[in-house]
Amino acid sequence: MKYLSQLKTNQLSGKVAIVRVDFNIENTAQIFRLQATLPTIQYLIKKKVTVILMSHRGRPKKKFLLQEKISASSKESLRIVLPFLKKHLKRDITFLPQLKVPFIQKKVLAARPGAVFLLENLRLLKGEKENSLVLATELARMGDLYVNDAFASSHRKDASIHRLPALLPSYVGLLLEKELVNLDIVQKTKKRPLVVILGGAKVSDKLGVMRHLFPHTSYFLIGGLAANTFLKAGGYDIKKSGYEPKMIPVARRLLKSHKIIMPVDFLEENEKIFDIGPISADLFSRYISAAKTILWNGPMGYFEKKKFASGTVHIARALAHTKEFVVAGGGETTQLIYELHLQKKYNFISTGGGAMLAYLSGKELPGLTALKKSRKQL
Repeated sequence: MKYLSQLKTNQLSGKVAIVRVDFNIENTAQIFRLQATLPTIQYLIKKKVTVILMSHRGRPKKKFLLQEKISASSKESLRIVLPFLKKHLKRDITFLPQLKVPFIQKKVLAARPGAVFLLENLRLLKGEKENSLVLATELARMGDLYVNDAFASSHRKDASIHRLPALLPSYVGLLLEKELVNLDIVQKTKKRPLVVILGGAKVSDKLGVMRHLFPHTSYFLIGGLAANTFLKAGGYDIKKSGYEPKMIPVARRLLKSHKIIMPVDFLEENEKIFDIGPISADLFSRYISAAKTILWNGPMGYFEKKKFASGTVHIARALAHTKEFVVAGGGETTQLIYELHLQKKYNFISTGGGAMLAYLSGKELPGLTALKKSRKQL
């Protein structure tokens, strides 16, 4: 793969960069992904590159053809990110409400180097989710180079992620590079014990990570709904708590290993487990304090309700206090870390949820595969 950080100023100056970012946010309070992409945009502006930002948002049902005027609801439109970009980039942002390439080309050519454009939600275009070469070709006509800075979307085989890199000189953005460096540290670290904390809803989502990292991991601390499946497999009466019946045989096999550390007490309501208890939180904290490298993905309980947030909050703070290498990721995990204002206490917080799990499972991400295969040069 080729990296944006390795390009010289004379290779970039005056060029037009199509930058695939991930601005898939529900509301303006969720600014983590927006903040994470700023360094790449600022880097390009400084190099006098005209920037065309493109992203998806949500899962809109109605799709539009290439030249059609797009009608987007407030829940679908990327206009929501304009105030943030204007404030932090300290410049006006030209919004492009439709993919009308000749019109866009004229506007881009008339703009000064360092100008920033934002294209409307890619998923409103017919062909994005279908990995259309036709759409990718139209997108490629707008620029001189392509930059993938959307790690959180790189596990998807979408036109702007998978097809487009073959059509332009293509590069890894600064955020994507940072993601790969830090997640590789976890996978390749010799600083042990390596402790992996897994929570959230499903064992099935985390199984690939467990299998891939199992030889190198000292302990897996299991919480959240995912723990219910292990508890059920171990013969514990989880009463009316949810679990994954199909994952019981797998959980039963994994429980034979000393590496699997389960919670020992719980917070319950209406015969359902909603959080790990204080004894379990202290138990997990002892493993955290002894670790040299730590990965965290997924809450320990139903933290959206304050009375069931204590387990996850306890873990978040224990990780913030360790001086060892800590990587966290996943939408809910990130949300809580930011709510507690602990983000600066972690070595790295990944923007990826599904992409992070896929990468740490050893899977080849379509977005990365496309960058590796790209042969065009500036």
